[in-house]
Amino acid sequence: MRNLYVLGAREKVRFLKDEEEWRLYDRALVVRVDIETKASEVCAEHITPLEARASGNSSVVFKCGTLQGNTLYACTSTEVLIYEVPEFIRTGYISLPCFNDLHHVTPTPEGHLLVANTGLDMVVELTRDGKLCREWNVLGEDPWSRFSKSIDYRKVETTKPHHSHPNFVFQIENEIWVTRFDQKDAVCLTHPGQRIEIGVQKPHDGHVIGDRIYFTTVDGNIVVVEKNTLRTVEAVDLKTIDNPERALLGWCRGLLVLDESRVWVGFTRVRKTKFKENLNWVRHAFKEGEKPTHIALYDLSAQKCLDEVNLEKVGVNVVFSIFPAPESPTEGRPRMGKKGPDAG
Repeated sequence: MRNLYVLGAREKVRFLKDEEEWRLYDRALVVRVDIETKASEVCAEHITPLEARASGNSSVVFKCGTLQGNTLYACTSTEVLIYEVPEFIRTGYISLPCFNDLHHVTPTPEGHLLVANTGLDMVVELTRDGKLCREWNVLGEDPWSRFSKSIDYRKVETTKPHHSHPNFVFQIENEIWVTRFDQKDAVCLTHPGQRIEIGVQKPHDGHVIGDRIYFTTVDGNIVVVEKNTLRTVEAVDLKTIDNPERALLGWCRGLLVLDESRVWVGFTRVRKTKFKENLNWVRHAFKEGEKPTHIALYDLSAQKCLDEVNLEKVGVNVVFSIFPAPESPTEGRPRMGKKGPDAG
């Protein structure tokens, strides 16, 4: 595999170095990276229209998505976008008033969409035309006990502090699961009571690959869980691998599993912001040094870093998803998405 798609965003030129994270990024990006030459090209960029964000200063970022066949499902904080790749023609767009701080979108076998509606501590199920089918509060509460259906949450800059901060939706057989940041676990929404303890730190991605589930934690662990027993069979701390200077790897988000041993992992440079998260792992970040936003290929069995790409050199300052890309676009260079909400 020579080429990868990376989903993320470009950072604004900032004058205030402690600006909030929800104002840091001005353009959502999908970048195609040649991991041999380290060359790259922008496949798609997107700016959320003003009617779908809190203000003109609000961040625009592609959060976690799903690549299924030649269809890419992506989301910003307030939108779901669907592209046909490798041409990156946009074929779908949904933005609903209940959307706030979306973190992940993935399709169901029935053709619906599951969305981690993080700002409202929910997961929602939608049709492709944006009709709400089901909604779950990830703590088992009434989904609307703390929120109002009459408010357009796209216009609310942040609802932090969240009670759970659900990050990533996945399915085991026909059951729907979600990772919960603050509870350090993953729970089943359609069969309440089933739970996967992550424990070592707060989780982000959760990918079902064969009979295993691969989780990332934001401080740089890969936790591997057996699908049938829901028990951890391996936990690898990436901070201890090929890191003699003990540099902070960054926010660990984005995972591409190549086989049982090799995984690509995304890391976003830790920024100083006014909003203080309760994360002990960043306490000494600015004393011991930090790495730039990058992706790295690890051999988990050999405990070795095999390759690394500095994404800041290709204009990507935050990374959320990594996918395999075709060797070459079918029609020359990739095209930008259709006009409409992408324009701006």
